[in-house]
Amino acid sequence: QVQLVESGGGLVQAGGSLRLSCAASGSVSGINSMGWYRQAPGKQRELVATIASGGKTNYADSVKGRFTISRDNAKNTMYLQMNSLKPEDTAVYYCWGIRLLVNYWGQGTQVTVSS
Repeated sequence: QVQLVESGGGLVQAGGSLRLSCAASGSVSGINSMGWYRQAPGKQRELVATIASGGKTNYADSVKGRFTISRDNAKNTMYLQMNSLKPEDTAVYYCWGIRLLVNYWGQGTQVTVSS
């Protein structure tokens, strides 16, 4: 089993920055890809960014150039640096990881961007 716990959400003005963290615990060895998804009210959950164990990254077009995903394998922690935030980035952000073909999710952290 893998437990994922997000932190770092909050309220920020448009143009501001936030950094989300996702701490993994439990059977962390063998976690392959990790990433961030988000879900806005009334919308489906959508991919924000992913990072493979080797460091290869992938971003949604809507966040390219503004968000940066990274992971510190020694600390079992993943990050999402979010810059130039827009009101449309408002959502609950979920940490995701996959290990041995099993998907794991965090509980989510709210990010609210005011205009």
